[in-house]
Amino acid sequence: MSDANTIGAAARDRVGKGAARATRRQGLVPGVIYGDKKTATPIAFEPRALWVEMNRAGFRTRLYDIQVGSATERCLFRDVQTDPVSDRPIHVDLMRVTATSRIHVRVPVHFTGQEKSAGIKRGGVLNVVNHEIEVVCLASAIPEFLSVDVAHLDIGYSIHLDEVKLPDGVVPAQHFKNVTVATIAAPTVVVEAVVAAPTAEEAAAAAAAEGAAPGAEGAPAAGAAAGAPAKGGAAAAPAKGGAAAAPAKGGAAAPAKGGGKK
Repeated sequence: MSDANTIGAAARDRVGKGAARATRRQGLVPGVIYGDKKTATPIAFEPRALWVEMNRAGFRTRLYDIQVGSATERCLFRDVQTDPVSDRPIHVDLMRVTATSRIHVRVPVHFTGQEKSAGIKRGGVLNVVNHEIEVVCLASAIPEFLSVDVAHLDIGYSIHLDEVKLPDGVVPAQHFKNVTVATIAAPTVVVEAVVAAPTAEEAAAAAAAEGAAPGAEGAPAAGAAAGAPAKGGAAAAPAKGGAAAAPAKGGAAAPAKGGGKK
């Protein structure tokens, strides 16, 4: 892309951390222009204008004409330092370029043919391995993006950079040669156990079981003393040869077996 956007900047007379902090206190974003075998130029940007450009697609691959007073420098943004909390820019580095400058630049990757891919139709997922590819090209011929067609990919297949047609004059950086750009991954299925709701009969049986008294079959109710008579009933018989049992309320005590007067 040979077109350049224009953005204004103010000149700074000092460099260093102290000067950068002073610039930020003035509400500006400090920066520096370097390269092309020239002296570095300290500058400052109005933060709102810089923020707008940062949020445009292709910010890192777009050429800018930086107007500093009466001078204009054609540059490429190389580094933007941001605040870790607000994510706002706090310092920028720009590199001077000319029509003959050959540079390394990272270019975003766009994918086409997903609706035609047999793997994606069968439930596969496009797994992007490299969202950006570093290429070497002239500053005047930086591609806005690289187009990668995945229409021919099935599940388990991948596409490498050497299969992608690059624009004329654009070559991959040495460490990006033949890298994997994307794959079609098999779908991941998560099976969850489904517990059926109990029927009315099962719920009633469970409620009855919870309400039943614990203990062995035939055991006396909890809290009842052994041998105690039922309410209003007769006294229990004493054990053989044992002492007379306590009489029921208002009644005579029954003598033990063989204990009566002859």
